Amino acid sequence: MKHYQYDVIVVGGGHAGCEAALAASRMGAKTLLITSNIDNIALMPCNPSIGGPGKGHVAREIDALGGEMAKNADKATIHIRMLNTSKGPAMWALRAQIDKKLYTQEMIHTLQIQENLDLKQEMVTKLIVNNFQVKGVMVKSGLEFSSPTVILTPGTFLNGLIYIGKTIYSAGRAGEIASIDLAESLKSLGLKVGRLNTSTPPRIDRRTVDFSQMEEQKSADLPLAFSFENEGKIYNNFSVFMTRTNQKTHKVIQNNINRVPLLNGTIQSAAIRYCPSVEDKIIRFPEKNSHQIFLEPEGYNTEEIYLQGFFTSLPADAQQEALHTIKGLEKCKIIRYGYAIEYDIIYPNQLKYSLETKIIKGLFLAGQINGTSGYEEAAEQGLIAGINAVQLISGKEPLILDRSEAYIAVEIDDLVTKSVTEPYRLRTGLAEYRLLLRQDNADLRLTPYGYKLGLISEQRYQKFLKKKELIEKEKERLREVIIRPTEEVNHLLSKLHTTPLSEATNLATLLTRPEITYSQTSSIDPNRPKLPTEVTEQVEIQIKYAGYIKRQEIQVKKFKKLENYKIPKGIDYFKLHGISHEGKERFSEIQPISLGQAKRIPGITPSDITALMINIEKMKRTTKRIARH
Repeated sequence: MKHYQYDVIVVGGGHAGCEAALAASRMGAKTLLITSNIDNIALMPCNPSIGGPGKGHVAREIDALGGEMAKNADKATIHIRMLNTSKGPAMWALRAQIDKKLYTQEMIHTLQIQENLDLKQEMVTKLIVNNFQVKGVMVKSGLEFSSPTVILTPGTFLNGLIYIGKTIYSAGRAGEIASIDLAESLKSLGLKVGRLNTSTPPRIDRRTVDFSQMEEQKSADLPLAFSFENEGKIYNNFSVFMTRTNQKTHKVIQNNINRVPLLNGTIQSAAIRYCPSVEDKIIRFPEKNSHQIFLEPEGYNTEEIYLQGFFTSLPADAQQEALHTIKGLEKCKIIRYGYAIEYDIIYPNQLKYSLETKIIKGLFLAGQINGTSGYEEAAEQGLIAGINAVQLISGKEPLILDRSEAYIAVEIDDLVTKSVTEPYRLRTGLAEYRLLLRQDNADLRLTPYGYKLGLISEQRYQKFLKKKELIEKEKERLREVIIRPTEEVNHLLSKLHTTPLSEATNLATLLTRPEITYSQTSSIDPNRPKLPTEVTEQVEIQIKYAGYIKRQEIQVKKFKKLENYKIPKGIDYFKLHGISHEGKERFSEIQPISLGQAKRIPGITPSDITALMINIEKMKRTTKRIARH
């Protein structure tokens, strides 16, 4: 039996696995990425897009920490838009249509040329664990690979089952082998396992679609990019088109409901609530006469079109019949049928904030194995797991962000503290401090962390510091520029449909008016320096929303007090007084590290928190007395 020694082993080459492997190797660890099919690394088995509300924020946060997703998305973008521009900047979100094959090819090449990183096409069958410490993995060929840290990112492959109507077969994704042995290995280690499911829509032939009957959504007419390192581009080659289901469609689906495994009881596990199947939408919202469908291109060199909004596990014949009732799709041909997939997960309340399991040292979990859905949600977990695996073997503290710092932290805190009952999907509504967690300022929030970890280059960091300096200088300059109520000024203000000035004010104050933008005031600000767009955007947002931002920062200070109130490790909660039995059970299961986390545990009451504080303060006084004597 041959043994091969690594610092970090990553199992699975999806979005989580790629970020984990790249982060670990870039931090200097000798890293191995094992995946069942190297050609399918970073595959997009569902939607051909990156971004959207919450998800676009995370893609930019990954980039700010030194991850790869945003850079790779920019290499493969074919259509891009900024969503929610009619709302405030906290809701703005980039979303790009991606050439799926190009995205995969670029990520494979990035992995192949990365120093300290080996790739291996194999199927992991078993974790090697000794005395609750991970030691490595065994693969199907019988080889063993040793490492003090293993990051599992198996996606939907653990005991995966695919459903198309009454047809059921074992698979990790359509056309790929499920991972049965590894799933059983995890159960044998004492980890609590559950089942979830999700579904995907059919892909149809572009040449069989009548786009003239649909609404066109063109790519943005201004340059955009995901990565803070890249210049924005304009894309004109592809459009997204919109159509809708109708009463005929709904009738076809209703006539076939008894053949839908998600609804006829065949699948017992929970499906995702915020991305429901088309049949689920029709059952849940009977008052709606139609539901929107987006036709999304899948790449430069393919005729396949992805039907966003038509997720389904209908039988193949019913999928075709239903689509033929929709305007523009009357003659469409299906290339790949939609399907539901059911798979094992590990309940994420068994993890620390670092994404290391509580019971097995050195074992990290990231991605859909933790009950999440979505490429971006998986990628950010992979990045954090990769970072913290290296921190662990280096004897350093893990990178743990809090909810006021990043959407990444919101997701991890939700998973670790609340666990899951259905696939977790990141949304802006889950972030209490979303005005501070905007997609435009992800670099200002997180780049210092990436630099400290060695994931941000010196050149990029110096450029970042220069940007910060320019923002502060320009904000200060605008406070010093006095605008007087001259005829020219008031004429401009009237044109902008805002109240003329009656007395002098500074330009910063004038910019707080919602009707006025930074660029519109250039004519009354003759000494304005020429600044990059990314600087002027920050200047305008920070000035315009200063009052709201300040209020949220006050809320964060209160939040930080609870987060900084640390709970001692190893407490036997069943020996504490005044806490309800349910509270003791919940505290014992989650092992919260702070009072803030303890408060967010489902089922915990205010009286449980008060009693916990009293017990902790008693412990502190006892410890001080012992120390004095």
